[in-house]
Amino acid sequence: MISVSGKRWEKQIVNKNLVEKIRQDYGFGDILSHLIISKNYDASEIYGIENNQKLVNKFENDYDYQKASLILLDTIKKNENICILGDYDVDGVCATSLLVRYFNHINQKHFFYIPDRVNDGYGASKKLFQKLILKKPKLIIMVDCGSTSNEAIDYLNQHNIRSIIIDHHEINKPYPKSDAIINPKKQLTYKENSFLCATALTYFYIDIIIKKKKTNFKLSNFLIYVLLATICDVMPLRKINKIIARNTLDDFNIKNNAAFSYIFDQYNLKKKITVEDLGFLIGPIINAGGRLNYSKYGVELLTTNNKEIIKDRSKKLINLNNKRKKIEEDILNDIDFEKIKKENKNVLIFYKNNLNEGLIGIIASRLKDYFDKPSIVITNSNNLLKASARSTSSYNIGNLIKLLIDKNIIDKGGGHNMAAGFTLKKKNILLLNNFIQNDFLKKIPHIKNSNKYDMELSSLAIKSKIMNDINKLGPFGNYNLAPIFLIRNLRIIKFKIINNRHVSVIIKTDTGNFINAICFNCINSKIGHYLLFYKNKFNIIVQIHENIWNNKKSIQLKIKDLIL
Repeated sequence: MISVSGKRWEKQIVNKNLVEKIRQDYGFGDILSHLIISKNYDASEIYGIENNQKLVNKFENDYDYQKASLILLDTIKKNENICILGDYDVDGVCATSLLVRYFNHINQKHFFYIPDRVNDGYGASKKLFQKLILKKPKLIIMVDCGSTSNEAIDYLNQHNIRSIIIDHHEINKPYPKSDAIINPKKQLTYKENSFLCATALTYFYIDIIIKKKKTNFKLSNFLIYVLLATICDVMPLRKINKIIARNTLDDFNIKNNAAFSYIFDQYNLKKKITVEDLGFLIGPIINAGGRLNYSKYGVELLTTNNKEIIKDRSKKLINLNNKRKKIEEDILNDIDFEKIKKENKNVLIFYKNNLNEGLIGIIASRLKDYFDKPSIVITNSNNLLKASARSTSSYNIGNLIKLLIDKNIIDKGGGHNMAAGFTLKKKNILLLNNFIQNDFLKKIPHIKNSNKYDMELSSLAIKSKIMNDINKLGPFGNYNLAPIFLIRNLRIIKFKIINNRHVSVIIKTDTGNFINAICFNCINSKIGHYLLFYKNKFNIIVQIHENIWNNKKSIQLKIKDLIL
């Protein structure tokens, strides 16, 4: 089926015998059993649907963790000064905040530094360390960065400063000569270890230190930081990350976290926190400081119990985020989406010379979401170009960086499966484009321009029971998307435009029932046009969500596409 947006939609094929086996073995209903097979859950994930699963530190006997813990324990014993260097995104901020919280608890001498995007560039560099060593640290812990910082680590070694890297980005030989490197991608024995962001790796590292020192620090109080970073870094919400998500959301009381509670109060929210709140409200606010040159604000907010500081930093970050939204809107309004669509490239590469460096990652993400294709946004940065990339699950953008460096197409960079950043010379843009388009075709030679929905659903089935079944598969996120359904023979009877971006509608079914639905960021798209002006019956591709407002629950459809 071809939709109004030009996408081809096909039903996800599942083995009916396996569906029946799940139904008989576990006593689940037909729809839930179908979705379990569609999502390819393994036995442990099926067990977790109706059972609590304890979060276990699987790294307690890991060589790299043990080595890194001995280094830190020795530094703590000598009460030597420690520097924490974190990346300027949510993952770096949260990982840094965990370490700061712990060091404050044990009165360990330390300081943290979050680089300025423009003045310092990305991650650990020799130039940055030349500045940081003036504070005389004996140990530098790098979180969410450092895996490709060979020259910077060599500089520390020359000055007899020990270093630990805790990172999840792609790492290639020769590894940096750091005293310890915690990075699951160094030796990937278990694939699910690569699901973990830097904050999760840091959490398990601190857990080991706490046990060795027999400290009474309540680390689990800050598991919410791990989930926040996991969501914002678009890590897979499967396996261990799903256990983290469920345990955190079940146990978290927002009143016990002054920073999150204050932010909720500013938006008049009175409900349990959700994955959506972390990804679309808290995360962008924390990120705003790093995007608009106030990179330390996020850590200052997440590491204090002082109500005045929380109030001040929250307000400043909210204002920065509102400013970011306005700049982002102006940039997106200036992009010719139809031109990009007509070019029909497999990987989108958008260059403009005067974009705000802090927003190129967001713009890349918006392009990726809109076109469902890997997207790279490039802008000027002093004498070089700076690029930020966001990818789809089918194309590992992090692996691409090493190839581009080896081919001398880019100067430096780093990343993971879904996101990357790099710098290059302007003369290499055409070379970059040609190489990436060819690389994509080599790795994904048989491109099927089709999207999958899980199953067709009768409008009569849209009631609380199906919502209960869907919720059993959550929380939803990357690699564990909310199920997608096809529903036929619907008609719009009322619509409302929200914030000049979204369209909210009331849909009438062929049985005379009414359903609330919304389509996000569609106002200038073909989907938006049909929602506003089409009067005949149509079929929709949707996800089914539970809308909670003032503790009242209602079912809402999230429209993905329309089929006439």
